[in-house]
Amino acid sequence: MPSLAEGIYATTSRDSHGQGSVSRVKPEMKVSLAGLELASPIIAASGTFGYGIEFEDIVALERIGGFVTKGISLQPIAGHAAPRIVQTAAGMLNAIGLQNVGVEEFIRRKLPPLGRYPRANVIVNIFGYQVAEYIAVIERLNQAEGIAAYELNVSCPNVHAGGMAFGADAGELAYLVHQAKAASARPLIVKLSPNVTSIAHLAKIAASEGADALSLTNTFLAMSIDSETRRPRLTNVTGGLSGPAIKPIALRMVYESARAVSIPILGMGGITTVEDIVEFLLAGATAVQVGTASYADPRAVERLARGLESWCRSHGVAKVSSLTGALEIPHD
Repeated sequence: MPSLAEGIYATTSRDSHGQGSVSRVKPEMKVSLAGLELASPIIAASGTFGYGIEFEDIVALERIGGFVTKGISLQPIAGHAAPRIVQTAAGMLNAIGLQNVGVEEFIRRKLPPLGRYPRANVIVNIFGYQVAEYIAVIERLNQAEGIAAYELNVSCPNVHAGGMAFGADAGELAYLVHQAKAASARPLIVKLSPNVTSIAHLAKIAASEGADALSLTNTFLAMSIDSETRRPRLTNVTGGLSGPAIKPIALRMVYESARAVSIPILGMGGITTVEDIVEFLLAGATAVQVGTASYADPRAVERLARGLESWCRSHGVAKVSSLTGALEIPHD
């Protein structure tokens, strides 16, 4: 067994069968991602955590790895008309339509209160209908303080222009990431679309054009129909599927992408338990984002962060970072 100095296993007691029990050493839960130090590898996902400040009374913002804001666009977006959320088996469909206050209002009103939490990693999700809009948002945010990184949204399936159109086209993705990286004064995380033929191919493109890290996956394009009315349940007709139903597919995509690129990966998709998090880390993720679970439990991110520390302690893991890519593949 590797020594504690190697940072893989903590000191544990042993039962009569030689199995590890609760560790006497506090696990190291910090991880590094794209130049950021995260207190925990668990981050609240965009679109499920508001602008962050709305959760300050129920979540210790500096004890989680960070949070990603709602998608911020150049101009305010009203989003789609209701109904825009539908429950599904083992998940939910949403077609919010990237509703947000726009970059100027975000800087003026939403960002300043977050200054009360200087150690919190505030990651701003950025969206545009055209490349020029993405760049304009980045350039404006460059002038603001209190932001740790940007997450470039090239994968939203709920808008009729921009978003997924960039993430599904290799040439468009390469151009956008290249331009965004050149404009960015902060680490650039690219959020990829799962609605593609080869996620690994697009991961390579984003990495080659300067992405500092990747987020995957976003929601899967899907729909729901009311058999009684014979109409779509969403006003937008289609929406993005999230929740436990997508986890096995998202896990496979993280695994494939981690084998294709050397930059860090933020894994997401249906995470509701500590074991889900461990699976994503083993598949190659450096950190994870928790999204839909926050709808059922607004404290889910912090609860899972505490749970992951307990899991590491009980399994003799001295450093949570040692789990990244530690999947054991049997060979004949």
